[in-house]
Amino acid sequence: MRAFPVRLPSGVRYWTVLDGDLAVVSEADAFLRHVRFGREGSELTTRSYAGGIALFLRWCARTGRHWHAGVEQLGLFITWLRHAGPAASGVDVARGGQVLAGPGAEPVRGARRINGVLAAVRGLVTHAVTTGQAPARLMPLIYELADDRDLPVSARGENEGRMAWRMRARHRLHEPEPMVDRASDEEIVGLLRACRSARDRLIVLLLSRAGLRRGELCGLRRSDVHLLPDSRSLRCEVQRAHLHVVRRANPNGAWAKSRRQRWVPLDFLVVQAFDGYEFERLAVPRAGESDFLLVNLFREPVGAPMRPDAVNELMSACSRRAGLNRAIRPHQLRHAFGSNLAPRRRLRRLRIPAAAWTRSPNCSGIRQ
Repeated sequence: MRAFPVRLPSGVRYWTVLDGDLAVVSEADAFLRHVRFGREGSELTTRSYAGGIALFLRWCARTGRHWHAGVEQLGLFITWLRHAGPAASGVDVARGGQVLAGPGAEPVRGARRINGVLAAVRGLVTHAVTTGQAPARLMPLIYELADDRDLPVSARGENEGRMAWRMRARHRLHEPEPMVDRASDEEIVGLLRACRSARDRLIVLLLSRAGLRRGELCGLRRSDVHLLPDSRSLRCEVQRAHLHVVRRANPNGAWAKSRRQRWVPLDFLVVQAFDGYEFERLAVPRAGESDFLLVNLFREPVGAPMRPDAVNELMSACSRRAGLNRAIRPHQLRHAFGSNLAPRRRLRRLRIPAAAWTRSPNCSGIRQ
């Protein structure tokens, strides 16, 4: 069992699951197609789900269970996930018995990863039961009836004094709350100094001073950027310099996480970085053929939109050139943006209802 990418004639991609004979697993494929096209999920979501489902079906096959019977033994599957490393749970594993370290040994997968796999399995089971591909008796095996006493007050609804009931996943591990791992201001300055082009400096500033995700960054079009003090003449009601984050299907695999369109304000440093990048881009004639904001300028294919993975490669290269003790990830710059913004709004928690998370008003998206 393995996860496998599928590219449709339209260019849209999603991930599915193949069995040992490289045939599509019909139940898994139907669920993953539903996630991608029925729910407008991203390609990365189907890749994550396909990987988790492949692990579950692989465990079922190697223990001689049909996957329906495997749902009845999810506790054993969780133990296998905890302690079966790549040598035992990978695709290419030698046939025959294996001795695995059990409870008491250091787990090879954390609670967060295991919960992600279980979420994919529950989605597969729910979809299969709903479409008649699996018996209904499997549903009580993955969900149980629970009250709302363990929910936050804001999630309990308006029935004050009355207990409400809900469906709760039966198998879920406790995840310790991790500390927010942000890039320090000194590290951000070091990344900027290590950049070798105006485009790379713009990327660092958009991540650290606008709080964009890498998928949102690589999916930006030039028409999404409005740098005039007043854009109402172009049918955009947002004043001052800003950009719009819009969820689209992009050929470079970039994907905005939120379905809601929003606008993000830009400060003077980011606007100046846009000026430098525009002059740099004008010197590359082939870059003018693309409407994407960030394109390849220094390697083939010149003018093609940057891939999200290229942003990670850029951060790693800049971290090495800057002599940092660690390789900075793009999302750590987003965390730095939130942490730096919180004290200005006098917030004790990192929950910021700032304009960076504001839903965008009606905007024609005319290029400026």
